[in-house]
Amino acid sequence: MIVLGVDPGITNMGLGVVEGDGPKARFLHGELVRTRHGEPAPKRVGRIYRAVRGVLEAYRPEAVAVEGQYFYRQNELAYRVGWAMGAVLVAADEAGLPVFAYGPMQVKQALVGTGRADKAQVAYMVRAILNLREAPKVSHVADALAIALTHLAHLRTGATSSM
Repeated sequence: MIVLGVDPGITNMGLGVVEGDGPKARFLHGELVRTRHGEPAPKRVGRIYRAVRGVLEAYRPEAVAVEGQYFYRQNELAYRVGWAMGAVLVAADEAGLPVFAYGPMQVKQALVGTGRADKAQVAYMVRAILNLREAPKVSHVADALAIALTHLAHLRTGATSSM
């Protein structure tokens, strides 16, 4: 199965595509989508939408997995991350793809075995599982790949979390 993982953000959005069958997975694509803070919202959301749509067209995933918890204490940031998530959800809907959401604790548990893992441990496991020479340099891309790998892990257990 091919999965697109998304680490949502309006300024920096990580996209990661993996293919997996059982406990093995391989890296297909990783990308950071950037928008500028001063740009009008429609331009920023449009850039994200086009990037996600392009990845969906290029890699033809069977599912999209996104980070399911956002920045509840920072209302303005949560609002703007919502713009980015809207672009992802529209692109997934147009492609007829199901969307699954996993919180940070679920990602850490699936990849490291404990919900208390730090970002470095998660990045290390992304590197190890995907047999990469080094962990992705951009944390948003590493997080997107981790979310995609979490979906593959949850498929094996039947504990997926659709939106």
